[in-house]
Amino acid sequence: MTDSVGFPLADEAATVNMGKQLATLMEQGAVIYLHGDLGAGKTTLTRGIVQGFGHQGKVKSPTYTLVEPYQLAKADVYHFDLYRLGDPEELEYMGIRDYFSPQAICVVEWPEKGGEFIPTPDLDITLRYEGEARAITINSLTERGKAIVQQLTSAQE
Repeated sequence: MTDSVGFPLADEAATVNMGKQLATLMEQGAVIYLHGDLGAGKTTLTRGIVQGFGHQGKVKSPTYTLVEPYQLAKADVYHFDLYRLGDPEELEYMGIRDYFSPQAICVVEWPEKGGEFIPTPDLDITLRYEGEARAITINSLTERGKAIVQQLTSAQE
């Protein structure tokens, strides 16, 4: 069922704008996995998503706290960074399941460290370097994700 789409991201502003555009397409909640090397733009994309839901302040990576919650008028957005997670079972102790409600937007950096404690994503996104720029590949893994990718593709045409 996977639909996939890719785009070049010329700079940081393009990455933020892609996140904002994704936010406009996630009206019913979503689980998003972010993959990429350190510095590839995962937190920058998340900043765009959070800003797209109306957040005005700073968006920082929750590297040490594991999750940064944003209770916004349009949606509850939870930004996870599992880079420093020692054992996936730690997620169970922090009540990880409580964050993944059907209406919440959950963005997970380094999802491979979460094991079976995090649900299947609607969107599986990879950011990678292409010279001085970046590129993004977005794969849909659910019907909800497929609808988002189709809308995004239509918007880019």
